[in-house]
Parts: sequence; C-alpha cells; structure tokens
Amino acid sequence: MGIVKISDELHDEIRKSCSVMSRSINSQAEFWVKIGMLAELNPTLTFHEIIKKQLLKEVVTISGAINE
Repeated sequence: MGIVKISDELHDEIRKSCSVMSRSINSQAEFWVKIGMLAELNPTLTFHEIIKKQLLKEVVTISGAINE
C-alpha cells in the first residue's frame, strides 16, 4: 500500500461524495481511480457500460438491476 498525494480541493470533493455514496474516503478515491483507468483503457464505453461490465465480471445478478 502506498500513499498518494492529492490536492486539498480533490480531497474535499472525495470527502463530500463518499458520504453520498456510502463509501469511506479511501474507497471512494479507489473507485474513482479504477473507473478512470478503465475509461482510459476503454474510451468508447460509457460510465454505465463500464459499471455493467464490472458487475457482469463479478457475476452480480441482482434481479432487474442489469438490463441487457
């Protein structure tokens, strides 16, 4: 595990969004980093398509939550 230095402004945005998304500050930052990395690797996919692919990869099958 390493330490990543970010601006105070970005930290404030993470702090605000983590309470909305019911995640810890670290989990919210990790989520944004992961989604950003996946977006760069898959520039033709939308955010929702990226999330759907990740849910399918993990075999998350909540009835009605994933529209194919």
